[in-house]
Amino acid sequence: MSFKLTEEQLMIQSMVRDFAREVIAPTAMERDRTTEFPADNLKRLAELGLLGMMVPPEYGGAGADTVGYVLALAEVAYACASTAVIMSVHNSIVCESILHYGTAEQKDRYLKPLAAGTLIGAFALTEPNAGSDPSRQTSKAIRDGDFYVLNGRKRFITTGRNAGLIIVTAKTNEEMYHRGISTFLVKRDNPGMKVGPLEDKMGLRASDTADLIFEDCRIPLEDRLGQEGDGFKIAMTGLDGGRIGIAAQSLGVAQAAFDAAVRYSQEREQFGQTISKFQGLRWMIADMATEIEAARLLMLSAAHLKDNGERYTSQASMAKLFASEMVNRVTAQALQIHGGYGFTKEYPVERYYRDARVFTIYEGTSEIQRVVISNHVFKDKRRL
Repeated sequence: MSFKLTEEQLMIQSMVRDFAREVIAPTAMERDRTTEFPADNLKRLAELGLLGMMVPPEYGGAGADTVGYVLALAEVAYACASTAVIMSVHNSIVCESILHYGTAEQKDRYLKPLAAGTLIGAFALTEPNAGSDPSRQTSKAIRDGDFYVLNGRKRFITTGRNAGLIIVTAKTNEEMYHRGISTFLVKRDNPGMKVGPLEDKMGLRASDTADLIFEDCRIPLEDRLGQEGDGFKIAMTGLDGGRIGIAAQSLGVAQAAFDAAVRYSQEREQFGQTISKFQGLRWMIADMATEIEAARLLMLSAAHLKDNGERYTSQASMAKLFASEMVNRVTAQALQIHGGYGFTKEYPVERYYRDARVFTIYEGTSEIQRVVISNHVFKDKRRL
């Protein structure tokens, strides 16, 4: 499948590329060192319409399509992967889940501040003993009149400390397994919700990751998202879109590492010539370029299917699987090309290498993506 980007999509890509490299990139290494949350980056992204990209204009969003969104997200990831993951969860999972499953009142109340960046969104599904298998979650929400009383603990929540609105899953009927999971919109100032200590992470260090603890947290009935029992469906639909976002993040980081490796190879001299002249290195560059382009096409294919209202679950998993594993190979090769300098913080490739590692883990491990893909293969009767 080939893609011809529209003028609008190319304009979005060009605008975000210039902004990200001029404004976001210069502070990325310092944020990695200090772990400072990129609040100013997010404010500027909101001003450009990038925090409500797929939100319709009537709710203050840009009304862009998925292809335009992933092109923009890849450019932000090229500059700062920490900023990109916050942007991705906020757009792909939080805004889209409310857009597709929220009531008219919920859309009006929450999408407008989310698109404006006055609220930053987070998604809380994972628990200490429920990662790849969300049906094992033990968080419970018990109906009490016009409220639900939520108790439980969520783990590894991106933007857990700084989010103003969190989509939280919890069981409302334990006997129904995954069909007994419901979804709630919980505001940061809601009594009964506490934020645990921040995780000291290998990469994406400017993106805060923390546990969320719910102790008799009372949630108004009007803040349930969808019907009781819709939580698993809402979460899985959100993750389908989120996985295209992970592919975009992977693509951006891989492209940044690749460009850095090419520049370094043209500057570094050994044995009387630049190392870019050596055939062994040129073959490494060729393989890296090929893998990046393959990931780009898988990402665009999944985004294109989504934009056209077609089923894209399997394609999203393919894009996420290939791109996330690709970026780990490419950043490792980029570091290798830098030699000893790649192991120091003088060059950004060591940050790219660390940031890339989590992409095969969060929003569904590579192993889970293979389960999703193979299930679709065997269910597709057209293959028989």
